[in-house]
Amino acid sequence: MEIRFVSGNQFKIDETIEIMKGSNVDIIPFNIKIEELQTLDVKSLVKDKLMKAFSMIGRPLFVEHTGLYIKYLNNFPAGLTQIFWDSLEADKFAELIGKLPDSSVVAKTIIGYCDGKQIHYFEGEISGTIVDTPKGNRDFQWDCVFLPNGESMTFAEMGMAKNNISMRKQALENMKKFLS
Repeated sequence: MEIRFVSGNQFKIDETIEIMKGSNVDIIPFNIKIEELQTLDVKSLVKDKLMKAFSMIGRPLFVEHTGLYIKYLNNFPAGLTQIFWDSLEADKFAELIGKLPDSSVVAKTIIGYCDGKQIHYFEGEISGTIVDTPKGNRDFQWDCVFLPNGESMTFAEMGMAKNNISMRKQALENMKKFLS
């Protein structure tokens, strides 16, 4: 089965293709940046992004949003993670969040899939903490500051091994089960 994945983030495209290797789902990537609704309501954000992508492609496809939900900040920034990250970048983000009295965070991926008739949502999440100093490659957003619970390396330090435990993998696995 072929399914289109619309994302303006090549790192997400590469991870998704890698995670889906060997499955009965072939990913057709569309590297298109979709302007995101700015909201804390992530399902509304994903639905809006999905509808914009579907109006352009007109075929069954999925989009996703991955965000951080920082416990001490009442689960902020959620749907605003990209803006928050872009404003602070690695060092300031780590300094600010990594030094909170509680730096625990949930990284959550929500996939929106449209088959042309209905919208389906699939989620994955992993708990961790924000380190107070970035570690590893800084190319892929907040991977350099996210330390999953039970691990000794940030996502960035793990490289592709991150795909074995990530929130994106969980969400994609849930979508694969649905499509089977």
